[in-house]
Amino acid sequence: MVNLVAIQMTSTPDVEDNLNVVAEEMARAAIKKDSLVVLPECFACFGGKDKTQLAIAETKGEGYIQSRLSSLAKQYQCYVVSGTFPLVTEDENKFSAACLLFGPDGQLLADYRKIHMFDVSVNDTTGSYKESRTTEPGDSVVTVETPIGNIGLAVCYDVRFPGLFTAMGDIDILVLPAAFTQRTGEAHWHALLKARAIEKQCFVVAANQTGIHANGRETYGHSLVLSPWGKTLAELKTDKGVVAASVDIAERKTIKQNMPVAEHNRFRSHFV
Repeated sequence: MVNLVAIQMTSTPDVEDNLNVVAEEMARAAIKKDSLVVLPECFACFGGKDKTQLAIAETKGEGYIQSRLSSLAKQYQCYVVSGTFPLVTEDENKFSAACLLFGPDGQLLADYRKIHMFDVSVNDTTGSYKESRTTEPGDSVVTVETPIGNIGLAVCYDVRFPGLFTAMGDIDILVLPAAFTQRTGEAHWHALLKARAIEKQCFVVAANQTGIHANGRETYGHSLVLSPWGKTLAELKTDKGVVAASVDIAERKTIKQNMPVAEHNRFRSHFV
């Protein structure tokens, strides 16, 4: 059995406060060895100005945020998905939204950079979003084989693009850190996540931001864990805290045998 955990946060622009919240929630949840813990998008700094993200951007393999997450993974001997936080790029005016996976020994196992930029108009208090102004998109599909299963990494707006998930091939667990807005979340969050779980026949761990942030942005919450059949195994609506489910990864085998979707698929991605 594997314990799948999502931490739901109302992150602030203060990095230290946010990291302390993560540490406190992990302690309160008494994280078990070999659990998979997923943090929300922008977990380390959210609700400030774009230049705030640039100011805290770290170099891969160095920096306070990475050090704290690595230490927590090692302390609990678990896997930690960093949500996203900014890493420096060659363009001094842009950062990348990095989603890193740390192993139980604290070592970095995978590095995914958010591919799809949230450049949209939404009928909410913020109105217009343009991530590409300060964020450099990634260009690589990332999966990583671990002792608890093959894990695929994606972030927030990525969930709307099924080609990305087809390109992942066979995965046991999909992790999706997010900062889904209140308006788009109430319309599409559950439908999109369930679609990804069902089509990939995999477990999904989605960790979302929740509540009203320092800049007035409203996020939807409803962090959850889904089964490969699309069943909601655990969900935290709008409160801050932890949602978790203990799952048997082998459950996928029966589902795939009974309904071999991957074998029947006649439209294959060139990535596969």
